Amino acid sequence: MGYTISIYRREVKSKQLAYEGEDFFENTDNLLPFTSDQKETLEKRLLNYGYLLQNENATGKQFEHKKLKGVLALLTDHALYFESGFTEQGVFEISMTASEFTDTDEFVKYDPQNEGWEEF
Repeated sequence: MGYTISIYRREVKSKQLAYEGEDFFENTDNLLPFTSDQKETLEKRLLNYGYLLQNENATGKQFEHKKLKGVLALLTDHALYFESGFTEQGVFEISMTASEFTDTDEFVKYDPQNEGWEEF
């Protein structure tokens, strides 16, 4: 188990905040899928940030940072998940990258280890 941060479409935040219950993220029906343009944009950004495609399967595309061992990303139809071990450098990398990926206002960052939704 590591440190995990997720990126979702902006609309997912509103749905989750209005949801009554603790299992919102466990049901993918609650998560809006990325558009094909959004998925393409996220994949290009991962590659530009030094993530290399490692595997592609029915779950999604799995990436690993080329310089930071154990810093991973999984791009699915509904979310982009970043994961790292509990190293200071790894947590910093995924936290900063996830925050930067929200700069277009299309996406929001969810960090369950740090009070949930990132607010600016």
